[in-house]
Amino acid sequence: MKLLVLSRRGSYYSTRRLREAGNALGHEIVVVDPLRCTLLVEKGGPRVYFGARDLGDADVVIPRVGTYGADYSIAVVRQFELMGKPVLNSAESISLTKDKLKCLQMLVARGFKVPPTILSRFPQNIARAIDHLGGPPVILKLLRGSQGTGVILGESPHAVEAVLDTMWNLGQDIMLQQFVAEAEGSDFRILVLDGRILAAMRRSAKKGDFRSNIHCGGTGVKATLSREAKSIALRAAAATGLDFAGVDLLESSKGLLALEVNSSPGFQGMEDATGLDIASKLIRYAVAMAGPNRRAARSGA
Repeated sequence: MKLLVLSRRGSYYSTRRLREAGNALGHEIVVVDPLRCTLLVEKGGPRVYFGARDLGDADVVIPRVGTYGADYSIAVVRQFELMGKPVLNSAESISLTKDKLKCLQMLVARGFKVPPTILSRFPQNIARAIDHLGGPPVILKLLRGSQGTGVILGESPHAVEAVLDTMWNLGQDIMLQQFVAEAEGSDFRILVLDGRILAAMRRSAKKGDFRSNIHCGGTGVKATLSREAKSIALRAAAATGLDFAGVDLLESSKGLLALEVNSSPGFQGMEDATGLDIASKLIRYAVAMAGPNRRAARSGA
């Protein structure tokens, strides 16, 4: 079977592991940068080209959509959907989770507890916003960002105002989020595949940092989840419509908080922490999606 992986670079760990796992299972793995794809939209014949190559012979598509060029990449995913190709995470679900505020709004509407978050564009509202979040420090987050990029700790009102002023002048919206001190730079990353918990780890920030992301120097260890944590992760993945999701949960004095849902979670840290072959599980699931009886096949991923 031919599996198409949409990824900016074939050298990324997760992309490389998908290629290795797919080849080991006897499949052809093609890695294509979605930003180098050309879309032909016309009645009865939507096409995706990579140079002169028509990518319509792919049996299933695995998107690995990052922050840079996300809108274009999502358009490529949507084009494959128009062509009737099975896609591991739909364009709609990827679009939802790529916007951190939109995703939090949806989670709150579904009854999830999230860290108190504020979005404002009016400078005179900032002091009131910081007070509402319990005072400094507060977390500042770009609406789009991954692997800890675009996440800043505002340790004073002046620092918060300086960051906001810079981002606003660059045309960027940035949200303020309550700093949960009791979490001590730790959270849970939970991978969900086809409505089931695939793997989980507790991430901890390196000394001197507050971000638990592995790409920012954080460390991960295999985690045993409570029934509540499992339930929140499964419901959050279902609410976003993702087949494969990375759900981040934060422990607070008010209980577990849904921090973020990621549509293209990296799994280097998870494979290292748990010893699980995440890549092979994803390949088997993708192949099942393209099978003649998709629902029955998917249940055995």
